Amino acid sequence: MADVVCPQVIGISSGKGGVGKTTVTTNLAAALAASDQHVLILDGDLGLANAQIALGVTSSQNISHVLKGECDLQDILVQVAPGISLIPGASGLREMAELGSAQIASIIQAFSSLDTPADYLLIDTAAGLSSSVIELLAASQRRIIVMRDEPSSIADAYGLIKLMIKEENLDEIYLLPNMVGTQLEGQQLFRLVNEVSRKYLGRSLNYLTSIENDELMLEAIRQHRPVMAHAPGSASARDFRRLAQMICDLPPITQPSGRVQFFMERMLRSPAAS
Repeated sequence: MADVVCPQVIGISSGKGGVGKTTVTTNLAAALAASDQHVLILDGDLGLANAQIALGVTSSQNISHVLKGECDLQDILVQVAPGISLIPGASGLREMAELGSAQIASIIQAFSSLDTPADYLLIDTAAGLSSSVIELLAASQRRIIVMRDEPSSIADAYGLIKLMIKEENLDEIYLLPNMVGTQLEGQQLFRLVNEVSRKYLGRSLNYLTSIENDELMLEAIRQHRPVMAHAPGSASARDFRRLAQMICDLPPITQPSGRVQFFMERMLRSPAAS
């Protein structure tokens, strides 16, 4: 493989479902693509995949076929839009929702065979604290935890952060307040959780921006389109453009924390590794 560019890998997760994690993933991908970045999306909710629905695409094959040896990862790539490709997860398969560490590692290692150029890999994980979620986050270089200003969302996000820090010793954890009234409210929510993390976990978290509540976002979700395409002048589209720009401005990570990594072969062959 001549191309040794190593994509930046960002795991996007949440402590509980229903906080907009998949919406964040798909809209961040659209915003990055609008900035001339090439983006891969892995639907990492391996048993209840729904990124296809959010993006308005269908696929006859998914990651379960790769695990069975019926095809390669390259074969299941779905071109969603210019600059965006999706690796579909499975839906309604119990065995995919209960994968062991070896199977997750097999999926991660399969990415080394991809010859698709990419600047970013976004992983839309399942919500919660399952082993597959932690494995995928540990294989990411940065982790974005989506949360809402609700007691259960805050508590569950903190639980996930605590596990990542105390049990996995992961760093580069970013909080993304979603569906907040204003940017100030999002900043206040971040400060609240960050202070608890500093006090009880001994680790500060990172903040880039927040995503404001927007009726146009709900319209875009109903139409299975990113808000970037549905309403580019909306407040939420503005926030996703800001988020994408801030992510692009972050320095590349060449020595990530965690376990087995996505694109390990590319990482070892890249100029930064030598």
